[in-house]
Amino acid sequence: MPRLRLPSLIDVHVHLREPGGEHKEDFESGTRAALAGGITALLAMPNTQPPLIDSASLALAERAAALRACCDYGIYLGACAENIAFAADLAPRTCGLKCYLNDTFGTLRIDADDLHTVREHFERFPKDRPIVCHAEGQMVASAILCAHLANRSVHIAHVSRADEIALIRAAKERGIAVTCEVCPQHLFLSLADAPRLGKGRSEVRPRLATPADQAALWANMAYIDCIATDHAPHLLSEKDSATPPPGFPGVETSFALMLTAVHDGRLTLDDVLARMAYNPRRLFGIRDPEQTWIEVDTDALWQPRGAHMHSRAAWTPFEGWTLRGRVESVTLRGVTVYEGGRFRVQAGFGRNLAPIHQT
Repeated sequence: MPRLRLPSLIDVHVHLREPGGEHKEDFESGTRAALAGGITALLAMPNTQPPLIDSASLALAERAAALRACCDYGIYLGACAENIAFAADLAPRTCGLKCYLNDTFGTLRIDADDLHTVREHFERFPKDRPIVCHAEGQMVASAILCAHLANRSVHIAHVSRADEIALIRAAKERGIAVTCEVCPQHLFLSLADAPRLGKGRSEVRPRLATPADQAALWANMAYIDCIATDHAPHLLSEKDSATPPPGFPGVETSFALMLTAVHDGRLTLDDVLARMAYNPRRLFGIRDPEQTWIEVDTDALWQPRGAHMHSRAAWTPFEGWTLRGRVESVTLRGVTVYEGGRFRVQAGFGRNLAPIHQT
């Protein structure tokens, strides 16, 4: 494949750690890293410190993003028992509602026995705004059922296991309104890679699964709507500590990994663009900005090195892999914001994608 001009990419699942974890990442460092990976819009998760659950906490992230974001962005609201009554009122300021139904980094989690909170949010949150669930194992079934009873759709984040994708496939085949995403780490890594990575650096949620689970994701790609990174940066000093937090950085390597899969014959370029550009825009109501594209050398061979990453995490689980395909330049709204490894954009150039901010 030659050097190509392609649609820019959307990542619907990114942790930028601001407010409260800026030593790991902030809106400037994270969005610069995203641009280097060909991503011109990302959706930031709410499990920050404080968690984004009300107007005041949401405003902290909005102000930080307005000052520092280099690409376009949306911000999720976190669901909890305390904001059932007013979460829907905040929907116009958000890209959607995030429900944590399993263990995650941070304090946002709805107890597995608290189906009341889940159902109330599914009933009250506007049906034209996405609800995304961190749901693993049996909680996938709970999320799909609660959404179905509320006559709305639900998006299942970072599917990682064979039984999960089988359930989602069965639901889709029966016309149930469910969509899902898969992360590169679950497509390209498994428990077999954990000894190489080491205990701390293999910690991620959902955990790395078996090679059989990994194979099931590839076999069911037709039922996967989005490729999303779950970019979750932590410093190496944290990952290598006695209590390593879960999460991998990913925005700078995700597209190259998928292009490598194209070269290997596992996917077509159209398959990748559907899941990293077109479907995310359609499912999350993201407008296609004018004069926006990426230029990619699809034959370029390169090796990710943590020391050269733009994320503050400064490491990658794909250290030293040979990838084929690299983003050479990014144009956003007619402005060349990244070219030849250099950024040509000022902090604050990014725009909030939430409906209340759109003109």
